[in-house]
Amino acid sequence: MTTDTLGTTEVGSYFISNYPPFSQWQNELVPEIEQAFDAPPDDTSQFYGVYIHIPFCRKRCKFCYFRVYTNQNAKAIERYCAALEREIELVSHKPALQGRPLRFVYFGGGTPSYLSSKQLLSLRDRLSQSLSWDHAEEVTFECEPGTLSLEKVKTLKEIGITRVSLGVENFNDQILEVNGRAHLSPEVDRAYEWLNQVGFPQINLDLIAGMIGETNENWNKCIDKIIDMSPDNITIYQMELPHNTIISKEMKEQGITSPIAGWETKRRWVDEAFNRLCREGYKISSGNELVKNLDTDHFVYRDQVWRGCDLVATGVSSFGHLQGVHYQNLDQLEDYQTTVEAGHLPFNRALRPTEHQLLIRELVLQMKEGHLTAAPFRQKYGVDIMTDFGDTFRRQEAAGYLTVEDDSIQLTRRGLLQVDSLLPEYFEAEHRQVRYT
Repeated sequence: MTTDTLGTTEVGSYFISNYPPFSQWQNELVPEIEQAFDAPPDDTSQFYGVYIHIPFCRKRCKFCYFRVYTNQNAKAIERYCAALEREIELVSHKPALQGRPLRFVYFGGGTPSYLSSKQLLSLRDRLSQSLSWDHAEEVTFECEPGTLSLEKVKTLKEIGITRVSLGVENFNDQILEVNGRAHLSPEVDRAYEWLNQVGFPQINLDLIAGMIGETNENWNKCIDKIIDMSPDNITIYQMELPHNTIISKEMKEQGITSPIAGWETKRRWVDEAFNRLCREGYKISSGNELVKNLDTDHFVYRDQVWRGCDLVATGVSSFGHLQGVHYQNLDQLEDYQTTVEAGHLPFNRALRPTEHQLLIRELVLQMKEGHLTAAPFRQKYGVDIMTDFGDTFRRQEAAGYLTVEDDSIQLTRRGLLQVDSLLPEYFEAEHRQVRYT
């Protein structure tokens, strides 16, 4: 069932970011990822990236489903950073990474910018003993506006950050407050001014369509504002309600109806934003992202992960993929820290996908870019996706979601706006109805 037939945004995961579904990854399969790290690099593993999870936040947003911890003091942060350092040291000695260049680093959260300038400099210095990103193509750092200062922004530049992603979400203070965001709009303006003053190769601003309290008038004002700000990249998410958010728990415990906009409204808002931003010269680079220049504004992390590169996961609860194996770290802070402090890598669960499942993973993720061609899949997997998935392509073409021409698939705007709802049709039959997360 696609979201075309669903009006209300109910509890459940919608955003597809991997395959097979996370719910299929198992603790008893951890030996698979241990073997992958202990094996020498295979022929397909030329480079890799690293995800570094910083799980601290000023407060938990009502729509957040990530592993985050609030109100942590300097001592707690120091212990976590020491554990990160130890984990990365352990990883760096593994055979699977020897002699391979590091292509990108992504600091995600939580809120990486929760750390002070002093803590960030210390973390960089300690990690550099095992992991240097001096020659990486991209180092992304997620920021919450209210955690920034001019000093901290200068520190981000000093430690080698090349791409800053600022979690704006909305410009209306009442909407920010009712959705549990820690920052208000004046902090967005100050943070963005500092980022531009210091200068980074790329600055991305995030918006969310469909937050509690959103209206047509306010959404248009948000687009007016972001056009005036003119960032390099703009990411627009449609709000969903995974099972472990505060909103979802309130709905289930109190029996209340969904307080956020329905899918049809959210898709219309994103469509309106796309239209207006394209008139301002932006180009659509995926169902969620727009850039000023498709030739120069690359998002290396996304581009490479969606094409099957290795991603080393570090930090509590983070997800990775290495030499054909999916894995996730331990998802409780104390478990993660004590395991690493004891000198062990903190693996929680894993799954070794089949070759066919790896192909599906790349196919569905690249469809989120709005287009794909069959040739790379023939070259990498020896499979003609135009034949193997031809029935699904033709069915979705008949429904108006995409067009098929020779060797290429192009999503229509209608398809792109709800691409995640289309992707399960490409899953293997046993995964189409299972819980995703």
